[in-house]
Amino acid sequence: MMKKLSLHISPCPNDTFAFDAIINHRLDHNFDLEVEYKDIEELNLGVLAGLPDISKISYSVYPKIADRYLLLDSGSALGRGNGQLLVRRKGERGAIKRVASPGLHTTANALLMRYFPQVESVVPMLFSEIAQAVEQGVTDAGVLIHEGRFVYQRRNLELVADLGKLWEAQTSLPLPLGAIVIKREVAEQVRADFEALLANSVRFAFDNPTLSREFIKQHAQELEDEVINQHIALFVNNYTVSLGEEGRKAVEKLLETEN
Repeated sequence: MMKKLSLHISPCPNDTFAFDAIINHRLDHNFDLEVEYKDIEELNLGVLAGLPDISKISYSVYPKIADRYLLLDSGSALGRGNGQLLVRRKGERGAIKRVASPGLHTTANALLMRYFPQVESVVPMLFSEIAQAVEQGVTDAGVLIHEGRFVYQRRNLELVADLGKLWEAQTSLPLPLGAIVIKREVAEQVRADFEALLANSVRFAFDNPTLSREFIKQHAQELEDEVINQHIALFVNNYTVSLGEEGRKAVEKLLETEN
């Protein structure tokens, strides 16, 4: 019997790489998935409204939805050297007071406020529009995530701080960025089956890295193979297969600051 579930993920290469074998049935499974692709803040708002059965989220939003959703052990974007980048226009030296953020519920925004409490105004916007907004002086600075962190040097922008490095220096732990959650009302066996399937999908993607490339490019903001490869290498790793002890410790550390 097919198990019908709604699945919301981002169109970014790390998600499409990890989920390719499931969505495109490269692995046998009995899930009938209704898939939607959304920006990370849209994903966060979706789970806050209790809409999808399964969704990608920012880790920092989880305390707000823990009564309705469970974290999966597989599917996380978590690691070292993968942090969000705070950038400003080259040559600017004034105080950073107004900052573009990929969303008020994102881990990026949580770290921005953690390490730059002097920021007076946060301007939420689509992650792919932040670099241009900073270049044009709409904001004093902006927090780059996803593909934007790999290509900002091509623009009139300079690095202010790597928020991930600040986190690692403070905690000595990998940085938890995104997670996959599932509604608590989904049957335990169904949840276990999907969790195992997702772990196998990530392993399959690692073993067959070229099979998912066309699917990835259908959804990616940046289409250059080099950028896609950098993105996947940074955000998909052993923690994506399973958080493990260190991964769970890092998640607990992040979430204790969000409660």
